Amino acid sequence: MQLNLLKAKIHRATVTHAELHYEGSCAIDGRLLDISGIREYEMVHIYNINSGHRFSTYAIRGEEGSGVISVNGAAAHKAQPGDLVIICAYGICEEAEAAKYKPTLVYVDRHNQLTHTNHSMPAQAA
Repeated sequence: MQLNLLKAKIHRATVTHAELHYEGSCAIDGRLLDISGIREYEMVHIYNINSGHRFSTYAIRGEEGSGVISVNGAAAHKAQPGDLVIICAYGICEEAEAAKYKPTLVYVDRHNQLTHTNHSMPAQAA
């Protein structure tokens, strides 16, 4: 059986731009792409913490170290500058591989600068 698992996420990034008339995509600081392992043109799912909107688009490379998170095209209706978002990419693996698999979790500050990374999330308390 094949499983669709979280490959990588950038947690609580701040949207810096929402460009309605730019060709659709999400520009992400190139350093964050490299650290997370999200590839340019890879499908990403974006979860807007402020509004609850959930949508998918593809990643494009933003300037390294710029902190840019620009939601573009039609997706710009789903986010605005200042919104906090979680950007996720998923991958498919075999069930045997899934037992050992760990995603790359990237955490940023309010300026979208790396604070730390992890490969697991703490268990949620009851």
